[in-house]
Amino acid sequence: MTAYLCPPAVIHGEHAVETSQILAEVRDRHPSAPWLPRIDGIAASTGIASRGWMLPLATAVASSGGSGLRTPGVTPAREALIRDGFTEQEVDRAITALEAIPAPQTVQERTAPAWEAVQAYGERAARGALQIAGLDAADVDCLITSHSTTPALPGLDIALADRLSLRDDVLLLPATQWACIAGTRSLALAADLVAADPDRVVLVVISEALSTTYQPADDTLESLIVRLLFADTAVAAVVTGRPRPQSVLRLDAAWHHTLPGTRDLHRLDTRDDGTHFVMDRRGPRAVQDTVVAMWEWLRRRHQDDATPWNPDLLLAHPGGTRVLEYMEQTMPDGWPTDVLAYSRDSYTSGNRGGAAVFDILRRAHDAGQDAGSRTVLFAAAPGLTATAVEGEWL
Repeated sequence: MTAYLCPPAVIHGEHAVETSQILAEVRDRHPSAPWLPRIDGIAASTGIASRGWMLPLATAVASSGGSGLRTPGVTPAREALIRDGFTEQEVDRAITALEAIPAPQTVQERTAPAWEAVQAYGERAARGALQIAGLDAADVDCLITSHSTTPALPGLDIALADRLSLRDDVLLLPATQWACIAGTRSLALAADLVAADPDRVVLVVISEALSTTYQPADDTLESLIVRLLFADTAVAAVVTGRPRPQSVLRLDAAWHHTLPGTRDLHRLDTRDDGTHFVMDRRGPRAVQDTVVAMWEWLRRRHQDDATPWNPDLLLAHPGGTRVLEYMEQTMPDGWPTDVLAYSRDSYTSGNRGGAAVFDILRRAHDAGQDAGSRTVLFAAAPGLTATAVEGEWL
């Protein structure tokens, strides 16, 4: 496996959502929540003061264009009240009051504007990545896309094929359920594609509106954490089978791992009011098991090296700061203590899901890296599944 990666384009959500705004909204909506006195400490523990969304906070917390009493429910409600002895006048007043109650947004109301934003941001990232690589849309032979938070068919691959005017023989590979591993797994797949044909040009585009999981009516502690964590980002990068002047990272090996029996630890649930991200508190420990498996893969891969091997950079998206701390605690002896610095820096402005690894990579690139710097890119996602890619800076 040998492939060459150009610097990624990263488009952050243009609407800054401050943690203080989220906390104010939560306090106003859930004044009796038992965990309310703890929210300042919980918010501080995330280390996130602000995150960028594709749409403003007001869009996420708005009421539905309909009413609290959906039309199909009017007649049954009226009949029930009349059976209970209410007069027509009393029934009219009751129905009017029920119809005035604000209702949560529907799936369509939440998803439709986010899907438009995902496409627009994805296009901007794609054009940016092609410009960085010194290529045109006509040079693209394969397009890999991921967007797990805005289900659509046709998906982002078809939308971008039209928006970018790609050739009609371009291989389109949509991966809408990769979620957090979209960055590393797309690179692993792209490397396999260019290994089969070194002249192939692969464009990867990941566009995630994770803010669609912000559900104002949810009153659980886990829901508070979801509100605080996520950011919206679109990223894109070009992978080739031969080095280009713009190439910055050579990809040498990939590793995949899935823990059986863990598919319920993190998941997206689609309900009447949209998409809900559900987290189990056992999740971080399961991710830690995957991290240990990655350490073992790296140990076996370099066990015959003449000198002890360690990465100079570990660009990791394991899902949260707790697992980053665990990664630091369990690293083999002798590894640099700051290999996760760019991962931590990225987390200070939100969890970007599948776009995270490209954002972390871009931060490392912008800081400047020495040629030959050994790098591991890692991500874990609901499933629980993980992919790591090893390479060196050019």
